[in-house]
Amino acid sequence: MTAALSERPVILAMTGASGAAYGLRLLACLIRAQRPVYFMLSKAAQIVLAMETDLTIPGKPAEMEDWLTAHYSAAPGQIQVLGRDQWTAPVASGSHKAEHMVVCPCTTGALAAIANGNSDNLIERAADVMIKERRELIMVVRETPLSSIHLENMLKLSRAGVTIMPANPGFYHKPASIDDIVDFIVARILDHLNVPHDLVDRWGLDDNRSF
Repeated sequence: MTAALSERPVILAMTGASGAAYGLRLLACLIRAQRPVYFMLSKAAQIVLAMETDLTIPGKPAEMEDWLTAHYSAAPGQIQVLGRDQWTAPVASGSHKAEHMVVCPCTTGALAAIANGNSDNLIERAADVMIKERRELIMVVRETPLSSIHLENMLKLSRAGVTIMPANPGFYHKPASIDDIVDFIVARILDHLNVPHDLVDRWGLDDNRSF
């Protein structure tokens, strides 16, 4: 019997920073956890996906939704792909049920736009809604080095209640592959979303090492 979907959807937006694997792995984990997902992909993110993966994902939202549903074996309707200018989408209003939004990976351009309330596309508007409704917004920024402008934008958003989670993986779990490195960050995101997982061992548990 197929498990029932949760009534707590998650908004997942991928922008054009390097690190498409983070967003795709997070999507797969959310699907496995039976969480409905509102999914948005920026134009630059589509270019990065083509550069960093072997996936050929359709560009039109309806076709992308069908492709992702099949690729991740999602339940019908579990993934809803929203267009960048789909202003009538549920996430454009504070009346939607989603309590969590993740921008992963997040460009410093998206960081700046959201920090300044631009709302020029649906990703920015959805993030603006999360901030004004005081719901959880996680931004997985992927850039180095960080300029003073980037840091000021992060500070502004942090003061507004946004979780800034740079894609800075740890190595104490002794990663043996790129997937292990990706899972370290995705595990931290899932923790903040209160989604159970077994991606990485937790610090201090079953650890017999002496220091």
